[in-house]
This record gives sequence, C-alpha cells and structure tokens, in this order.
Amino acid sequence: MADELPLLRAGESLILLGARALYWPARQALLIADLHLGKADAFRRAGIALPSGGTGEDLQRLQGLLDRHGCRELWILGDILHGPVHRAAWYQQWLGWRERNAALDVHVLRGNHDRQLPHAQLQVQIHDEVRLRPFLLRHEPVPDAELHVIAGHLHPQVALPPLRRRFPAFWLRDRMTILPAFSAFTAGIVPAPARDEQRIACVENGLVELPVV
Repeated sequence: MADELPLLRAGESLILLGARALYWPARQALLIADLHLGKADAFRRAGIALPSGGTGEDLQRLQGLLDRHGCRELWILGDILHGPVHRAAWYQQWLGWRERNAALDVHVLRGNHDRQLPHAQLQVQIHDEVRLRPFLLRHEPVPDAELHVIAGHLHPQVALPPLRRRFPAFWLRDRMTILPAFSAFTAGIVPAPARDEQRIACVENGLVELPVV
C-alpha cells in the first residue's frame, strides 16, 4: 500500500498523500482541509470526553509533510478553527509552530467554522476563495464554470467492509477534488459516487483506491 499517488487534474500534476493531504509540486504547495484547531478543547468544555493532544499531533503530522516535500506554501481549505478562540494550550502550540515556520506562506480559505478567524491572530493570510489556474481553491465544494475546484468541508469517508470502520477519503469528481479532513477528530459523510467518480481511502497513512462505479 503506497503512501503517495500521482494524480493528474485539469492537466496539472498533483500527488495524493495518505496522510490526508494534497501536494502540488509546481508551486511547492501543500493543501489540507478542515484542520479544526481546538476541537477537542471545545468538546471537553461541552462535557464530551475526548483525549487531549489532538492539535499537537495534527501539527506534528503537518510538519512532517512540509519537511518531506520542502514546501514553500501551505493552503488550508477552510475550518482551521472550531468555534471561538480561547487562549488555551492548542493556541500556544499553534503560535509556537508558526514561529518555527515563519518563512512558510500560510493561506486559509475561510470556512463555516472560521467566524473568529479575523480576530484570532494566527499569522495567516485569509481568503474567501482563490483562483490559482487551473484550480479554484475554496472551502465548500461548489462547482465553477471555468476552473477545477479543490475544496473540503464534507469530510468524505469510505466504509471498508472487511475492517468494519470508516476511513477518510479523497473524492475525485468531475471538475472537482474534495479533500478528506486533516484533523483526527472529525466525523464525515460516506458519499455515493456518480458514474466515473473515484474515492481513495486514507488507511494508516497509506492509500487504497476503491473501484470506479
């Protein structure tokens, strides 16, 4: 089971990563979606027991990918946050990570959980959507008449019957690529693919291609 898979979309060479990210070699750019910083903290404040350390582990995984591919840019396709910003442990972890990566261009496409983003002081560049031909980067997967859309938001997953559990997945649609959620603490949907659409599961940092319908 490979941890990388070359992918051609809109005539551009990309690389799918089993760690739930997309690498764009021409720009030395890493694309992820739905980081949900502080989600576990928000759940614990609501009385829902979740283990601590989720943000630190996500940032450690992220750092490994950036180092491995020598990235100059990071694009987070929405929902970098999860609810209000509290000056909690995750916030200090983010600031420390950002200081260590001061030369990295970090862009965030505003998502539905990012209402506090303009005031969060995360040291990122904020956009609603960005056209980087041949792609349109945005949070919600809304089709575009001209460009190939790369988005997040849906947290696509697949069910692999022998293992009796769901796994995050890339959902490759016509003129659209939907990324899995990068955060470990996320639920999601199991899409019913239309004809010729493909789903590629992320299983223990490896990639499993499901049959095309």
